Amino acid sequence: MDKRAALLSAALNAAIWNGQLSAMPRWKAALIGPIRLLFVLARDLAHGQLTLRAMGLVYTTLLSLVPLLALSFSVLKAFGVYNQIDTLLFGFLAPLGEKGTEVTGWIIRFIENLNVGVLGSIGLALLIYTVVSLIQKIEESFNFIWHVSQMRSLARRFSGYLSVLLIGPVLVFAAVGIASGIMTTTPAQQLLAVEPIGGVVYAATKTIPFLMVIGIFTFIYIFGPNTKVQKGAALVGGALAGALWQAAGWIFAEFAARSTQYAAIYSSFAIVLLFLIWVYVNWLILLLGASIAFYRQHPEYLILRSGEPRLSNRMRERVGLMAMYLIGKAYHDGAPRWTITALTRRLGVPMHALEIVLRAMRHRLLLIQTGDDPPTYLPARDLETIGLSELLDAVRTAGEEPCLSPDSLPAPKEIEPILRRVDQAFDECLRGLSIKDLVAPRSPDDAGTRSPPVLARRETRL
Repeated sequence: MDKRAALLSAALNAAIWNGQLSAMPRWKAALIGPIRLLFVLARDLAHGQLTLRAMGLVYTTLLSLVPLLALSFSVLKAFGVYNQIDTLLFGFLAPLGEKGTEVTGWIIRFIENLNVGVLGSIGLALLIYTVVSLIQKIEESFNFIWHVSQMRSLARRFSGYLSVLLIGPVLVFAAVGIASGIMTTTPAQQLLAVEPIGGVVYAATKTIPFLMVIGIFTFIYIFGPNTKVQKGAALVGGALAGALWQAAGWIFAEFAARSTQYAAIYSSFAIVLLFLIWVYVNWLILLLGASIAFYRQHPEYLILRSGEPRLSNRMRERVGLMAMYLIGKAYHDGAPRWTITALTRRLGVPMHALEIVLRAMRHRLLLIQTGDDPPTYLPARDLETIGLSELLDAVRTAGEEPCLSPDSLPAPKEIEPILRRVDQAFDECLRGLSIKDLVAPRSPDDAGTRSPPVLARRETRL
C-alpha cells in the first residue's frame, strides 16, 4: 500500500511539476498553472518571510499612522475636503464593527491634537522620517518579492515618496468626492428614479468600491517594486488581492462581532488587539497579491523546491555564454540593448540567478551596466578582445573567496595532474575564439586557409 501511495505521489508530482508552462498546451497550462501557484503561495507563507515582513509593516504602521494621516490632513485641508478623512478611515475599519467607530474617533482626535508648530525642526524631521520609512519598507518588501536587490536612487525615491504623500490623498479624495457629488445632483436623482436604471446604478454603487480597491492594489503593484511590472500581471494580482480583502473583511466582521469574550479578558485593550490583527491581515493580503503578480509575470519561479532556484555550474556557463552572445550581437548589429528583464524572458531562467552571472561578468570588466532606466548592458571592451575562455573562466570562478580557492586547497599529487589537464584542455579548446567569432562568424575567404582552432583539432582527430 505504501508503495502504491509513493508511486501515485510521484506520478502527481511529475504531472504537475515536469515541464514549462509555456511549452504546454493552453488547456493544460490553464489547469496546471493555478495548482502550482497555490502550492507556491502556501509554501511561501509557511516559509515565514511574508508573514515576518507583514508584521514589520504593522510595527512601522503604528509609528507612522498618525503622522501620515496628519500630513494628508494638512494637504486635504488646503483643498477643503479634510472632513472626509474620517469617512475613509471608518470604511477601512468597518470590519471591526462598533469598535471600528471607536478606533476612528481615537485616531481623529490624535490628528486634531497634533500641533506641528510645537514640534520644532527636529520633531518635524522625525515626523516626516516615520512617514517616509513606511513607504520605504513597503518598497523593500516588494523588492524582496520581486527578487530585486537594488533600491531606487535617492532622487527617484524623494520624488516618488513626495508624490505619494502630497498628490495621493488629493487624488483619492477627489475621486470619492466627484463620485458622490455627481450622485447627489438633481439630474442624477431624476435618472435614478427611472427603472431599471435605478436598480442598475444601485448595483453599480455596490460594485464601484470593490473596483476601486482593485485599482488601488493594481496601481501599487505597478509602481511599488523597483522593476518593470507588466500591467496584466499587476491586474491579476490586484483582482485576486481585492477579492481576498473583501472576503477577509466579511470574515473579520463576523470574528469581531463574536469576540465578546476577548473584551472580558483584555478589557479596553481588546480594541487595540483587533485593530492590530486587522492591519496585519491587510498587509499580508497586499504582499500576497504582489506575490501573485510576480509569479504571473515570472512563471519560471513556480517550482517544487523551496527557496530560490539556483543554477548549476554547467548552467551558469551556458547562461553566461548565451547572455554575452545576445548582448554582443545587439551591440554589433545596432539593435536595441538588452535589459535584465528582457534577458530573463529570452533565456527562461530566474532573474536573480541571471543577475549573479551578469555581476560576475561585470566584475571581470566584460560587461558594463548603463545608467538608463531600466539599466541596459553593453560589452565593456571590443568584441575581438573578449575571449571565450576568459568569459567562461569569469563565470566558473564567480564568488570564490581567497580563503576558499584552488590555491588554498592543494590537491594530492595523484589528483593535481588531472585537474591541470582539465584546465589545459579547457584553454586549448577555446584558444583564439572570441565573442566576435560568435556574433559575426568569418567567412572562409576572410579566414584564409587557417581553420578555427576547434575545427582544426577535429580534422586532426579524423
